Amino acid sequence: MNFSVFIAGLSMGLSLIVAIGAQNAFLLRQGLRNRHVFAVCLACALSDAVLIGAGVAGFGTMIAWLPWLDTAMRYAGAAFLAWYGAKSLWSAWHATGALTAAGRAEDDGLAKTLLACLAITWLNPHVYLDTVVLLGAVSTQFDGFQASFAAGAITGSFLFFFSLGYGATRLRPVFARPAAWRVLEGAIALVMWSIAITLVAGR
Repeated sequence: MNFSVFIAGLSMGLSLIVAIGAQNAFLLRQGLRNRHVFAVCLACALSDAVLIGAGVAGFGTMIAWLPWLDTAMRYAGAAFLAWYGAKSLWSAWHATGALTAAGRAEDDGLAKTLLACLAITWLNPHVYLDTVVLLGAVSTQFDGFQASFAAGAITGSFLFFFSLGYGATRLRPVFARPAAWRVLEGAIALVMWSIAITLVAGR
């Protein structure tokens, strides 16, 4: 286990996952309602673990067969991160609303809740771009230590999902203010751009 690579994976994973999205909104709603929180957090985290593992393992194999793919995905990843950072900065500058936990009926059972959670997670095309393609591409920079990078990214997913689910009540007054989301989105933009520069530089 390489600790510095583990931290790189942890940072990258958290940077991607904290962006406002349907999955986080769903988990926040469950946390605020205190309904099936553990099951939903675990479903989200395990889904990420499977996707991250597939991305990191698959990219190593593909790079061995197609050496040019590393460069192609490195620049594609950099372009995506640059766009992602710009999108976050735009949101930080213009956003006037706050994330709410509005949801459907209060009596959703465990099975129905998990099905909704898995649908939101696995039917979202961005999850494949973020976890499989992007994290897989970044992991190729850590030759021989991809497992450490994957472990860091997976740890970030577990930390974030369980923190959001169980900390929802405490977070609600904070993120009820649009300014809190602006600060978060601005920080995400800086992280994304720094990683994009690293990818282009090949470091």
